[in-house]
Order: sequence, then C-alpha cells, then structure tokens
Amino acid sequence: MTAITDLSALELSRAIHDRMVTCREVMSAYLDRIDRINPQINAIVSLRGREELLREAEERDAELEAGRSRGWMHGLPHAVKDLSEAAGIPCVFGSDIYRDYVPDFDDIQVERIRALGAIIIGKTNTPEMGLGSHTFNPVFGPTRNPYHTAKSAGGSSGGAAAALAARLVPVADGSDMMGSLRNPAGFNNVVGFRPSFGRVPALGGELFLGQLAVNGPMARSVADVAALLAVQTGYDARDPHSLPDEAFVLDPNVDMSGARIGWLGDYGGYLPFEDGVLDLCREALDVFRKIGCRVDDVSERFDMARLWESWRTLRHFLVAGGQNADYADPERRAKMKPEMIWEVENGQALTAPQVFAASSARSDWYRYVCGLFERFDFLVLPSAQVFPFDVTLHWPKTVGGREMDTYHRWMEVVIGPTMAGLPVAAMPAGFGGNGLPAGIQIIGRPRADLAVLHMAAAYESRIDWLRQLPEIAK
Repeated sequence: MTAITDLSALELSRAIHDRMVTCREVMSAYLDRIDRINPQINAIVSLRGREELLREAEERDAELEAGRSRGWMHGLPHAVKDLSEAAGIPCVFGSDIYRDYVPDFDDIQVERIRALGAIIIGKTNTPEMGLGSHTFNPVFGPTRNPYHTAKSAGGSSGGAAAALAARLVPVADGSDMMGSLRNPAGFNNVVGFRPSFGRVPALGGELFLGQLAVNGPMARSVADVAALLAVQTGYDARDPHSLPDEAFVLDPNVDMSGARIGWLGDYGGYLPFEDGVLDLCREALDVFRKIGCRVDDVSERFDMARLWESWRTLRHFLVAGGQNADYADPERRAKMKPEMIWEVENGQALTAPQVFAASSARSDWYRYVCGLFERFDFLVLPSAQVFPFDVTLHWPKTVGGREMDTYHRWMEVVIGPTMAGLPVAAMPAGFGGNGLPAGIQIIGRPRADLAVLHMAAAYESRIDWLRQLPEIAK
C-alpha cells in the first residue's frame, strides 16, 4: 500500500474503515513525519504529547472494532489553524498577548471536525492575529516553504498550507480575510477554498459587522477540500450570517466544457507583478481551453483604486474594533506588531461617513462583478503578485518596480472576491523558472460554491502539478 502519509484524506479514511490500517498506525506515521520534517519548516505548533495522541487513536480503533464510526474523519490527525479555538489546546493567535490562553471550548468548525472523529493533534502556525500574508510571529517564529525553506509559506494559513505540502496532515482548515486560504495555497502548491460569506459559521467576536473573513478548507486535492467543506458548512444559530445547509458532493459526471472564463489578469495594468508570475498564470488558462471552456479577457473596468480605499477603510474599522481593548492597555500594546498598531490607529481615526462611503464603494463593486457574471461563468485571477519571497522579510517592499505603501499592498490581487463575498478555489498554476510555485483563483457567482468546486475538479484532472512534492516530503 502507498505510504500512509502519501494517501489523500479520503483514501486514508477508506483505508481506516476497511481496516487496512489502524488509527494508531496512522497517528504514529504522522507523528514520526512531524518529528522529522516539522523542525525544518515550523508548520505545526502546540503539538500535543505522543502518548496521549496514540491513546486517543487506540480509542478510535476500539470504536471501529465495536462497529461504530463517527464519520469519514474517524481517526484522522488534524491540526487547527491557530486563529480558531480548540478546547484544551493553546490558542495563541501568534501573539505574545495570548501566549498563555487555553480555551475551554471549540469554535463551531472545530466542534464539527471533532464530531466526525478527527483527533486534534495541535495547531498550525499563523501571523500575529492573522495580519499579513506571511506567517511569522514572536511566539513560534516563521513558517518556511517546503519547496524552498529560505522562502515564505505565505499566510495567514501558511502553517496549514506548508503542513499539507510536507504531508504532515491529511487535510487542513484555514481562514481568509485577505487571501489567507489562497495566497498560501499558491505558495505551497496545494488547494485552498474560500467559501461564500456565511457558508462556514464561526463564533466571531463581532457577529453582525464582521463580513470580510471566512473559515474554509485546504487540502492536496479538490475532493478532499469538498469533503472538509461539507463538515464545516451548515446553519448554526450562533452565527446570524450562517447560510442554510447545502450538500457539497462532487459529481464526476458534470461537464464543464463550454463554460465562459473571464481573465481579469492585472486589471488592465493596474496591479504590478513580479516578473514571471502573471505570464505563468496566463499560461495556466490553457488548462481551461483543454476542458473546452472559452477564455476571454475582461475589458470592462472598475476604479480599483477606489476599491482599495474601501478595503483599507473597512479593514481598519474591523481590526480596530476587535483589538481596541488590547491597544488601550499599554502593556499589551507594547506586545503588538507595528502593523497591528497601524491598523488600530487608522481605524480609531475613521468617521461614520467614511465607513458608510467605503460600504457604498463595496456595493458598487458587487454590482460590477454581478454584471460580469452576465457574460462569464467564472472569473480568473492570479492568487498572488509575487513568488514566495525571503522568509526573513516582513513583506515585499517593491513589486514589479513599484513601491508597496502598506504591509499588505503586495496582496491587493485577492481583495476583489473578498469584498464581493464570492466563492473562490485557489489552484496551482505551475512552477516558475526559479522552481517556485504560483497559483490562480477560480471565482464563482454569489453562493455558487459547488459550481466552483466542479470547475476546480475539472481543472485538477488536467494538471499534474499537485503531484510534484517538495524534496523534504520525498
């Protein structure tokens, strides 16, 4: 049989339920691999003790022997992104402020993952409070890219993506406000999926106004992504924005030929790109043509500078609201990274008319995108404007010869789907001449999550990039 850690999550589930391998053997194989590889990339943090985890695996085996399975994740090791609470495991948020925080409850998605039989082994690393698409923090340090350990794994789900690429976990959860399920997927040659807003309920600190960030799945295949999404999704009264239950079962007979693809590219020259990224992503459009899709450039334009200002205002507003109490305490403020302080102080200076104007601009963007979907079935963009960069940098200061005026300007390419609340599959686009991976975003109509997954599956069936493992994973 293929090595345990090389199996997809669904293949591993079948092997466990067919009793080809025990839950203890699965746990032991993954822990051995984590011991060997994780020190090189620092993707898994707050790892629980081996004996305790093996004991839980044996309990799962005993349940199967008694004829009871909790679900398809029964016995699978799972590490939760360190922005979601998992009872009894430190939830540090990458911050010195929360170094000692151990919750006594699970976030909603963690509840559901546990209920399906997964064993929570620890956490995946993230930037401080999830800010920035580069995973480093003062508590655990940086996460390194398995394809080149001197490079960034992206973020903020960088630990999750790197762990998947290195085969340290079979499937992973993540979250996405500014590309955090998309940028690291591209940087690590895995699959990420940003669901429609409200698709995955959460116990957010601000239930009614927080309408930019979502939780979602990451995996090494579209089928595994869909399987985890089916676990995460579904109505929960604790989240007032949560959408009704909906089945997310991939139909292998869906024919995606004839679909109309709109290439947004660099928005008519608005966005700068590192040499090679845009060309590589444009070449990936040939995959859609092989499927039988029609691919055309999007000629209709929106004022992207206006969208950026709207994004900045709303992000300042939300971050400041969430972190104001920590900022108000001088001892806690001293532990905040400069980017966090910048967000909070800008947010505190906002007026109500500014926030309303930003929301109006966002509404205009949504209407513009809906207009595009009258002509196209899917829109496509790169998932980042750069290749994985030096892990010691805080962020790329210039892109394509243009100076980046904020810590997140280099990721501007991801804000469009976020601002419209659209479903997006982050898929590989291949490797540049530097040997580093890049990715694309496949963007669907409002709430058309399953259609996006079907297109992503059709795309996946015609590429081999996902099978190209990093050297440390071989």
